[in-house]
Amino acid sequence: MASRVADSRGAVSLSASSRASSPPAAASPSVLLENPLIDYYSTSAEFYEMVATRHTASSGPPLRRVLEGVDTSYGPVLEIGGGTGRVTEVIASALPQAEIIVAEPSATMRAMLTSRVARNPDLRRRVTVVDGAAQDLPLPEKLSAVVIFGVAGHLTVPERVALWKRLAACLPDGAPIVVELMGVSSPRVIPPVMSLRETIGRQTYEWWIGGEPTEGDAMRFTTTWKVLSDGRTVREVTDSYVWHTFDVARLAAEAGMTSRRITEAGGQAIPEIGVLVK
Repeated sequence: MASRVADSRGAVSLSASSRASSPPAAASPSVLLENPLIDYYSTSAEFYEMVATRHTASSGPPLRRVLEGVDTSYGPVLEIGGGTGRVTEVIASALPQAEIIVAEPSATMRAMLTSRVARNPDLRRRVTVVDGAAQDLPLPEKLSAVVIFGVAGHLTVPERVALWKRLAACLPDGAPIVVELMGVSSPRVIPPVMSLRETIGRQTYEWWIGGEPTEGDAMRFTTTWKVLSDGRTVREVTDSYVWHTFDVARLAAEAGMTSRRITEAGGQAIPEIGVLVK
């Protein structure tokens, strides 16, 4: 079984490079939040860019390839779950004439996203950052395309069905909804693995993740960031969240749309991406 690494929003996606190992030592009390889509990053946001930088390097090229050629004259491009704006930059690069609306419900992440947009003259002109979660996000009358990375599993099936219906009403025929698939199509036990190890200054950072089935299509993932200095753990930050598993066929059935799955770019394996087409 392949190991797991953080996706663009800190959930999970497949990677052959992750190393299975023993679980991390007991961490400080975990922060278990009622609504992980909105609040998950309140404790781990300081580490996010380490994951997002690596993730976007692999998922960015196929996303760009899917978006190139989209007719953006119909309306804005919507990104749901913009995080710190790494994927936003990819969208803007692929569609240099597009107006982009980026929704991010986490205030901590949104602060970094707004900072990234504000310091780039091109993004500042074209990107609007809004506070909103997928379930109740106000939508414009028309959209040219939608990008949803690291979000769909935070929604229940009824919530996703409602979202697809609302998005379809805004999109022209042939327009894409690009969804990160995460590689977990059904609940299963994922033993804790160290999915990232980075050194910054005098400290080394390790990111651990494991998961187990709960009820129905859901899994509970537990993530731990370990901060080490001189080989000794000086701090740990642990979070837990529920993820509703799916694959692209299930999403297509929910949405009543056609679909395709992208698993490689330039001959290299990438985090799985699904494209729903109205």
